[in-house]
Amino acid sequence: MGEAAVVFRIGPLQVTSVVVTTWGIMLLLGVFSWAATRRLGLDPGPLQTVLEGVVAAIDGAIREVLPQRSRLVLPFIGTLWIYILVANLAGLVPGLASPTGHLSVTAGLALLVFFSVHWFGIRSEGLKGYLVHYLKPSPILLPFHIISELSRTVALAVRLFGNIMSLELAALLVLLVAGLLAPVPLLMLHIVEALVQAYIFGMLALIYVAGAMQSQIESREKGNAI
Repeated sequence: MGEAAVVFRIGPLQVTSVVVTTWGIMLLLGVFSWAATRRLGLDPGPLQTVLEGVVAAIDGAIREVLPQRSRLVLPFIGTLWIYILVANLAGLVPGLASPTGHLSVTAGLALLVFFSVHWFGIRSEGLKGYLVHYLKPSPILLPFHIISELSRTVALAVRLFGNIMSLELAALLVLLVAGLLAPVPLLMLHIVEALVQAYIFGMLALIYVAGAMQSQIESREKGNAI
């Protein structure tokens, strides 16, 4: 992907087209959420039925990994899934590029997951109880735990960036070669890939969060059993 164009400046800060697109997606999702949920009722209409189905599907996926605390992480993981999906699909809009096709965006998402993992872990058991698990089963493994935390954060950022960038590049090359003969297959490929990459990123984030909380939950359950 080429370097994002600078749209305007705020003092020394350059606001690029990627940032503007990201702001637009955030505004779109915020307005849609407000409009779609301000008149919820016991007798749901078509839109409410679809929204409830989406929330139920996300909640069901989270319960498969973290059944004890699914409601706690649902807002974070659900928002992550929805945002990444919309950001991946933004490249289908003429004149726009997927924000997730830029490493700065995926790195920001990976850092968000990194800090959220520790926040959920600390919230689950407290600061001391959470930090102790880095010393298990032996304090000698502490450097390896730290390296693992850093490496998986980098992997999260690079994986999403690489897949979306390569998808858009491949679509561009096919269009240059085949012209208008290939738009429908490319459209379907983009949609499927956008869904898959959003699911993978969100699921990995969920697994990392669950790993930070699960050790504390298992320890607590063993203590109750004794």
